[in-house]
Amino acid sequence: MANHSGLINNVDLRSRENNLAHRTREIDRERLIVRRGQPFSITLQYSKSLHPKHHLELVLHLGKKDEVLIKVQKERGAGNKWWFNQQGAQDEMLVTLHSPADAIIGQYRLAVLVMSPDGRILEKTDKIKFHLLFNPWCKDDVVYLPDESLLQEYVMNEDGVIYMGSWDYIKSRPWNYGQFEDYVMDICFEVLDNSKDALKNSKMDMERRHDPVYVSRVITAMVNSNGDKGVLTGRWDDSYSDGVPPYKWTGSVPILQQWSKAGARAVKYGQCWVFAAVACTVLRCLGIPTRHITNFSSAHDVDGNLSIDILLDEKLESLEGRNKKDSSWNFHCWVESWMKRDDLPKGYDGWQVLDPTPQELSDGEFCCGPCPVTAIKEGNLGVKYDAPFVFAEVNADIIYWIVQQDGERKKVKVDQSGVGRNISTKSVYGNHRDDVTLHYKYPEGSEKEREVYEKAGRKVTEPTNGSAEPGQLMLSIKHAKPVFGTDFDVIVEVKNEGSRDAHAKLTMLVMAVTYNSLHRGECLRQTISVTVPAHKAHKEVLRLHYDDYARCVSGHHPMRVEAFLEAPGESEPIMTFTNIPLSMPELLVQVPGKAFVRDQVIGYISFTNPLPVALKGGVFTVEGAGLLPATEVHVNGDISPGQKVSVEFVFSPMRTGVRKLLVDFDCDRLKDVKGVATVVVRNKYHFAPEHY
Repeated sequence: MANHSGLINNVDLRSRENNLAHRTREIDRERLIVRRGQPFSITLQYSKSLHPKHHLELVLHLGKKDEVLIKVQKERGAGNKWWFNQQGAQDEMLVTLHSPADAIIGQYRLAVLVMSPDGRILEKTDKIKFHLLFNPWCKDDVVYLPDESLLQEYVMNEDGVIYMGSWDYIKSRPWNYGQFEDYVMDICFEVLDNSKDALKNSKMDMERRHDPVYVSRVITAMVNSNGDKGVLTGRWDDSYSDGVPPYKWTGSVPILQQWSKAGARAVKYGQCWVFAAVACTVLRCLGIPTRHITNFSSAHDVDGNLSIDILLDEKLESLEGRNKKDSSWNFHCWVESWMKRDDLPKGYDGWQVLDPTPQELSDGEFCCGPCPVTAIKEGNLGVKYDAPFVFAEVNADIIYWIVQQDGERKKVKVDQSGVGRNISTKSVYGNHRDDVTLHYKYPEGSEKEREVYEKAGRKVTEPTNGSAEPGQLMLSIKHAKPVFGTDFDVIVEVKNEGSRDAHAKLTMLVMAVTYNSLHRGECLRQTISVTVPAHKAHKEVLRLHYDDYARCVSGHHPMRVEAFLEAPGESEPIMTFTNIPLSMPELLVQVPGKAFVRDQVIGYISFTNPLPVALKGGVFTVEGAGLLPATEVHVNGDISPGQKVSVEFVFSPMRTGVRKLLVDFDCDRLKDVKGVATVVVRNKYHFAPEHY
């Protein structure tokens, strides 16, 4: 580089104005962060006026080793390229850069060269850095979403609601995505930089980062740690002593921070809703509109035959641990991201399923998607990526088999409509649930639904226990919605729709299961003989006492009740079951008075022990985007049965706006107790709504 004349003595990135215009002010006000397809301006200040014959050249560098170099064109040229224009005034030059709508996302270094008429570099300023993100506000960007209210929810909203429980008892829990918290964006790029593709060939990886299909697929692989340097390790066996139990997390930020601080070492532990929530944070942060989805009664089809075979032994115990098998989960979470699919034939733009929970390999990696929701609804399973697996999650038959001692299987139940129910996401218009089931499939039992099944290659199976024949027995289970810690009744009813009295053997089994149907211990088993008169019903009441079920069921697991009926003259045994989620007490979280940015605020949490035993080792964890990082508040001493405890905590809000404060309570006998409060943080000197 020739002759340092010191022409450019300052560069103003105009970060505040640019970031406001590019809707990135929440991420950072000091660093320049812009969205592709939208111009931004910087100011060059000269020590003396630029000679009329001198001119500027701009060069962009991408990657730690300058893997990608882009020369910025002087004027808008042919094709979709970076270009700039300039306006000079006295000793200043306003330079406006125009990025193409398919530019690579990442951290750029901009070199400004002052050139002589004969092509010599008179001066080079190259310490200019900025980040470029996807731009869902730009109509030429493939992630363009033409609805401002959807963009506010699916890109800008840092607070979410996750749906859990069972299809007939849906519970919600708040979640802090925190995509605009300090340095979260840097960690998101760190996630991309640690992917297998990036480590193998960083130039090729960098060049592909213009494509949200590629970027989102990398993220689903990297959110789990199976086979790479991913963010979270999954665990489903209740052994969490060397990490954080999945149900304790209330937000993505502590997980991403911990992974980054540990030098890309996986954080312990996650389950499906945590994997999906972390993916949602990363995708929203990078500018891809994304929402968290819960599929109730979700099927996990290992062998790809679109039916789920549940194998039980003669004691009705699952044969799950003996080999890799199909399973049915109470619920399963993934995300949907909005994008055009230029890599597919027409008709597959819009919401795409992305599932970061490690389940099955996809092209050799533990990732899933992006798979167009439209392809699932229409049964077009040849569409990439992973359409057969996602289709089975919402459409498979569940077939229950008793495996006898000699290895022979006896079919006891076929459920054709039990999979893929109440598919849910948070509403754009508040903290209530939107049902999106009809985006994934036509109404159950409709002609169109059967057409789709045939197109997908699904074998039509005849349901057992279907039409009522004389002498047939019907079996059902009824229960209230119990609170963990109380005693409650479960009623098993045997109905005789035949014209003769029926004699049968009824087995009732109560056990603990995880949300993904792993058995965690038997609480109660009872086998009795029953006689049911013709056209009558027999009711058997099971009284479940806290002392009995607490031995095997913890508050964050559902309780499963199975009933199994064998009667002479019936061709096959009859089986039914229900999962009973135990609801948890809520925490009361209060933040009285007004909250101002950077001023101290006092919050209060109160909780009453609902159990008939003392609670030990109580700890509250408090966090909130823009309010405070995850902070623990310990309870002194034991909490007696019925005792109310109150704690206070102090924090200083970091950003203005309507914020959510999330609290989790854990102790030896109660897990996953949650509370939430809304805090409006104002700017101290401006009370007009536009300022907060």
